[in-house]
Amino acid sequence: MHGAHDFLKALAMVLCVAAVTSVIFQRLRQPVVLGYIIAGLIIGPHVPIPLVADSGIVQTLSELGVILLMFSLGLEFSLRKLFQVGPTAGVTAIIQCSLMIWLGFVVGRAFGWTALESIFTGAIIAISSTTIIAKAFDEQGIKGKLREIVVGVLIVEDLIAIMLMATLTAVSTGAGLSAGQLALTMGRLGLFLVGLVVVGLLVIPRVVRAVHKLNRPETLLVTSVGICFAIALLAQEFGYSVALGAFLAGSLVAESGKEKDVEHLVQPVRDVFAAIFFVSVGMLIDPALVAKHWVAVVVLTVVVILGKLVGVALGVFLTGNGTRTAVQSGLSLAQIGEFSFIIAGLGLSLNATGQFLYPVAVAVSAITTLTTPFLIQASGPVANFVDRKLPRPLQTFAALYGSWVEGLRAAPTQKTTGARIRRMVRLMVLDAALLAALVIGTSVFIERLITTVESRGGLGASVARLLVIGLASALAVPFLVGLVRMARSLGVLLADLALPPSEGKLDRAAAPRRALVVTLQLASLLSVGIPLVALTQPFIPGFQGAAVLLVQLSVLAVGFWRSATNLQGHVRAGSQVIVSALAAQTHVPGNEEKHGERLKTLHAILPGLGEPTPVRLEATSPAVGQSLAQLNLRGMTGATVLAIQRGDGEAVVPTAQEVLREGDVLALAGTHEAIDAARAVLETPRSQEAAAP
Repeated sequence: MHGAHDFLKALAMVLCVAAVTSVIFQRLRQPVVLGYIIAGLIIGPHVPIPLVADSGIVQTLSELGVILLMFSLGLEFSLRKLFQVGPTAGVTAIIQCSLMIWLGFVVGRAFGWTALESIFTGAIIAISSTTIIAKAFDEQGIKGKLREIVVGVLIVEDLIAIMLMATLTAVSTGAGLSAGQLALTMGRLGLFLVGLVVVGLLVIPRVVRAVHKLNRPETLLVTSVGICFAIALLAQEFGYSVALGAFLAGSLVAESGKEKDVEHLVQPVRDVFAAIFFVSVGMLIDPALVAKHWVAVVVLTVVVILGKLVGVALGVFLTGNGTRTAVQSGLSLAQIGEFSFIIAGLGLSLNATGQFLYPVAVAVSAITTLTTPFLIQASGPVANFVDRKLPRPLQTFAALYGSWVEGLRAAPTQKTTGARIRRMVRLMVLDAALLAALVIGTSVFIERLITTVESRGGLGASVARLLVIGLASALAVPFLVGLVRMARSLGVLLADLALPPSEGKLDRAAAPRRALVVTLQLASLLSVGIPLVALTQPFIPGFQGAAVLLVQLSVLAVGFWRSATNLQGHVRAGSQVIVSALAAQTHVPGNEEKHGERLKTLHAILPGLGEPTPVRLEATSPAVGQSLAQLNLRGMTGATVLAIQRGDGEAVVPTAQEVLREGDVLALAGTHEAIDAARAVLETPRSQEAAAP
């Protein structure tokens, strides 16, 4: 037990030093989080400064910071919002975590670490830090869809981390992990979540509303924080993270409808303990150990930033959220944090890793914590740069793909169609599972199989080995073919839902549908193939599994490029039709009101172009006098300009150098959200734009 004097001394030292460093960093216009980490370095045991706080006390207090931060995050995201971003978050988290586990294993083996240490390395760099991102988002005032997607991915990652720890514990102790054990672990987690949500929805919103009616803020604060800590403790008792429990507590309180009042009351307390959390991260940094293993730290830091950028951006884009949101999400999640410490500590406690891995994990976490605020700040300009540098066919595809996925989500699904989709998904998962079992089984029993073939066939060892590997490869081919065929069938079925074939002879949606089919097939293979490669890599010498997946993706990439090029021609032809329609209405009285009506009619005969929406540029619009390249409307919002109708009667298919004029009517295409964002950009008066922060 720590004495009251020791507790007060540690708390005073942490808060005073953190106050000084945070003021300095605010003066320097740098993120306050960096100041907290520097404060932790100053009062930590690894720097020769006569200010050393008790790390045990600070660590205990930092847990409160994690709990309160996650509770506040949960207040912003009701369960309804989580369900809305569920598909995006699930696909993105699976792709990203699988990719990082594979990259971590490859890096570990390249450094000569054992297979088990390499697996732990992959798990350490797979999970991003919810606490760090929540604080950075709060500091920079990031709200809306980006925040919802990132938080959804983080919650799914936390669930994956729980599964990873159960798997690593079983593997490290030599007990192995059977399919039954894995199913039992997942079942327990699912039962806990369902039970907590069901009971919580029945009780917690009613309690919060009843306390709110008392009109006593302190009572509401005590009740809300009590619920937060109670559910966090419950999650810990069941073997799950307190962060997960605190987030669910916040989501359940948010269902009461009084979340704004609770958030306002909790914020000051949360900020104090969140500062202590970041100070505790700084206290873990040991400059000597970082210098000793600096090569591994640098390599893993680069792998974390680039790997998470690619993995997250890929998942977010494939689920229909646009280039800008995809790149911003990838840069926001490019760090590791509290779960990395837990997994690294688990490896030490199980004697599965060397002593070096924990300080390496802490150093990578500290560096990526430092870079996270800057990466989030730079995410907008980086997204614009990526959009500008994409080839024109890919720009067109990226602008329209989101509207196709939006149409797919809104399409009415018949019962039989839904059953077919679920059946195809199950068959893909089954093929992947059988393929993984074949690869792992062959690797584990290969020596025994070779001995059997040698004794029964009278063959040499090398010939027997080739025969066993050849037989296993032949058995794997049907499963690989099944994966590709089922991914293709699923892509065709979903594409037909989003862009239904026309009943006549001329199918005007053929070009967009081909591009959508290839993209959905690519998304399906990535969602199954990357986890399969990550799972089987420790059992395959070299990179054969990754090479097979790369070959399949390369073939699809060629098909995708061809379909994107054809789509570009389809869009150009559609733009000409829109131009003609707009020009025909130029001299018709009341044509401004009829533009939207005419474009809706064109949408029916030009499927695949989204829902072209007219926006008129007034004299006060900031777009007047700028070229489309200078305005960068697609990069900022995801909407693209298909056609422009001039006030003097001219109608044009725009190029990047087209200068916008007063009175222009722009036909915009994209998702509803992208068009709303573009409308806000185009219709905001210059004076308001200049006054905006």
